[in-house]
Order: sequence, then structure tokens, then C-alpha cells
Amino acid sequence: MKKKYDVIIIGAGAAGLMSAIEAGKRGRKVLLVDHAKKIGEKIRISGGGRCNFTNINTQPSKFISKNPKFTISALKQYTQNNFIDLIKKHNIKFHEKKLGQLFCDESAQQVIDMLLTECEMANVIVKNETIITNVGKIDDQYFINVGTDKFFSESLIIATGGLSIPKIGASDFGYEIAKKFNLNIIETLPALVPLTFNEKILAMCKELSGLSVEAIISFNKVFFEEGMLFTHRGLSGPSVLQISSYWKLGENIKINLSPKLDVFKRLEGEKKSNPKQDINNIITEMLPKRLAYMICKENNISGNISELSNKLLKQLSNSINTWTINPTGSEGYRTAEVTLGGVDTTEISSKTMMSLKNPGLFFTGEVLDVTGHLGGYNFQWAWSSGFVAGQYA
Repeated sequence: MKKKYDVIIIGAGAAGLMSAIEAGKRGRKVLLVDHAKKIGEKIRISGGGRCNFTNINTQPSKFISKNPKFTISALKQYTQNNFIDLIKKHNIKFHEKKLGQLFCDESAQQVIDMLLTECEMANVIVKNETIITNVGKIDDQYFINVGTDKFFSESLIIATGGLSIPKIGASDFGYEIAKKFNLNIIETLPALVPLTFNEKILAMCKELSGLSVEAIISFNKVFFEEGMLFTHRGLSGPSVLQISSYWKLGENIKINLSPKLDVFKRLEGEKKSNPKQDINNIITEMLPKRLAYMICKENNISGNISELSNKLLKQLSNSINTWTINPTGSEGYRTAEVTLGGVDTTEISSKTMMSLKNPGLFFTGEVLDVTGHLGGYNFQWAWSSGFVAGQYA
């Protein structure tokens, strides 16, 4: 069977759904296909099942790309406020959690239902559990093979996502299509992912498992001040996930476990004013008890503060304010929220999301070399880039 459409979209995640809606609204005959059984699984599991669907602070500086200015046009064409208006139109109640992050009050499924309703209103044909065996181009028509069927279209949008969370169907399909059409791929890596450590630090993390602290984590000149969590596998929490998108294997990261306090200054003062105080008790006033004891033990420091040299106090304060550690790696795509790298955006129009080499071929969402910070930015990129592709496909 041969069938002709104006637009075929591969991938029915956030970006694909958005592209389909916008192309359909323009009166285009749209086919949206996905290999998964359920549409929008990444939306469904996001934000603990409540979907952190955007961030009110969205701006280009919140995104990582080899081509940093690429996001500007799309984020202007379709802003976070545009998506908030869509959420309001469908009467989905939401709240701001922190740092501008917006979540559904009830369920992420509401966002999926909203997008599918919009697809229906725009006469989009949605096919799930559809395995594509080939993608190509004949003359000026793109085509996909599904079993013995062949579907043709003037425009083809690739919205296949990245490699993160393979258990819900993530694959390299989009990158393979890009290569087939001679597009460059920026090296892909897991991002927004917990980091792993050597046995010594891992043993410490296991002992402190479940403990959370506010910390500043830095790599070179980039830093994040958010929660950090000790786990039985290493370090996690927002600040660790954020820095993982910047960290390079083999390099150190620095952690300030007490961001609001110059520990050495405080210890110098205590030594003068309360010389008989036990060092463990002083550190316990600054940090959670388990962590305070662990740091004193690791530095082999105990007794009254008056008995400790300034050199030892400096060593102790450095292990709190500038704890320098070398991660051995990350937990990988299994637990990564997104993929760093992807289709090289210097080969894509920032205004339309169309390949500069292949008229009618569009790339949108996570498959591109655009990675947002934690907190709803990656979804906003999907909405913005999907909207733009849908305007021009």
C-alpha cells in the first residue's frame, strides 16, 4: 500500500506531538508514527508523574549546545508563556515548585491527553506500535516503510528523542536517519545523570545514604547551588545532575557542603572564644550529624579545638568548603534524564528546524544538540522547537 501525506513525523514524544499539532492546524495532512505501545511515555514518567512541563525562567542561557545561539529563535517564536496558555486552555491545574519549575497538580497524563486532544482537533493521524524499516527519499518526496506499506510526504520531521532511559524505548534511530542524509552528529553522552565514584568515596556515600544537603557543586567556572543527595551508588540530587551535563571524564568537581559559611573563619573564631569545645560538636552545628562525624573521621581529627593546629583546621575546613573529588563516571543512559550532543545544529536552520542540506527534512527536540538544565527546560525546548517545525513543514 502506498499513501501520501503532506507531513510525516517520526516520534510521538513532546516535540513530535507539538510538531503534529501545529502542522495539522495549518491544514496539512499529517501522519505521526511511534514504535512504542503508549504515546508520550517520557512525559508520563517525568516530574515524579506530575510532569515538570516548563520553567518560567526559560532563556537561551539555560541550554547547552556547541552552537549556543541556536535556541534563540525557537524560544522567541514559542515561549513558556505560550505553553502555559495551552495548559490553562485545557483547565489543567498547576503549581510552581521552586526555581520557576511548573508541575501539574494532578498527573502528567493530563498533558499527554491535552496533546492528543489537540492532535485530534487538528486531524492528525496517530499510529503507535509502528516499526519503520526504512526511511529515504525519491525525487522530492520522503518516504517511510512500515512492513509492506510505504508512506510518502513532502516534509519529514524527525522527533525521535535521545538515548536516555532505554527501558521506555529510547534508541539511536534519529541519529541514524541524520547520518543517512549526511548530517554531522555531535558526540552523545548521558546528561542530568547521577555520578559514580571510587571505592573509598562510594563507601562513604553508602554510609551516608539517604542524607541530603544544600551544596554548591562546581566544574571549572560552572556551578549550581541546589540539593545534593548521598546514595548507595554515589552522589545524586539536583546539583549533581546539573553539573553532570558539564563535567568531563577524568576531571575533578568541587563541592561546597556549607555554602553560607566560611568554615575556617568560623573555626578560628571558635578556637579563640570556646577553646574547650569538642571539634565534632562544632562541625555538627554546621552540617548534619552523620556527615559531620564522617568528615572528622576521614580527616582523623578529634578532641578539643584548642588542641588542633591551624593547619589541621584548614585541612578540615577545605574538606567542607572545597571538597575536591574525581568521579569515575556516571550511571549512564539508564538513569540519565536527557542526552548531551546530537544532530549538529550548525546544519539546521534555527528559524525553521529544517536541514540546510535537505529541503523538507526537519529535526526537533532532544535529537538535536540542545540540552536544557534540569527543571522543565528540556520540555520547553521540545514545545518550542516542535512548534517551529510544525509552522514550516
